[in-house]
Amino acid sequence: MFTGIVEELGELVRRDDTGGDSALVAIRGPVVSSDARHGDSISVNGVCLTVVETDGETFTADVMGETFRRTSLGALRPGDPVNLERAATLGSRLGGHLVQGHVDGVAEIVGRERAEQWETVTFGLPADLARYVVQKGSITVDGVSLTVAGLTAQTFSVGLIPTTLAATTLGRKGVGEPVNLEVDVLAKYVERLLTTGGRLPVDGLEAVA
Repeated sequence: MFTGIVEELGELVRRDDTGGDSALVAIRGPVVSSDARHGDSISVNGVCLTVVETDGETFTADVMGETFRRTSLGALRPGDPVNLERAATLGSRLGGHLVQGHVDGVAEIVGRERAEQWETVTFGLPADLARYVVQKGSITVDGVSLTVAGLTAQTFSVGLIPTTLAATTLGRKGVGEPVNLEVDVLAKYVERLLTTGGRLPVDGLEAVA
């Protein structure tokens, strides 16, 4: 579990194909790697990856083909920046919102509008995710917890403060570039409960919620 508060702007160092459509990626991030251990979870552009090895400043992780197909990680090249966050602990401050690191879809940046102190960025909104996005609600974009500032049937927009622009990939990406989206998991659970009449299937049986 994560909070969507990026700890560090890291860098993809290399990608080693391991056969089939999977790969081992090496990511430089001195902050998140400083106390990382084998098996720990680190969010990379909003994707929860499991640490395989570390060397103090860099960690490696296995990425399956399914992850490449369903996220924007497959488009990364060595030298590209990435947003990094270590998994939250029970004692962590919840500065953003509850983020699982399970990407729901990939969208594109469709517009950027600069103001004096901030920037409004607009993203395409996949049709199958539109019902989970609400005005002033939370959404995760490339691992960054953001508040929806504007919403249409096909797009949503957010306001980025100078800190977010400087400390995350969202300040560097241009129109047409892909981003990972994760909607608020609470919305999905509410939908599930409402559409099943409060009864959730469990291993072929039903349990009353």
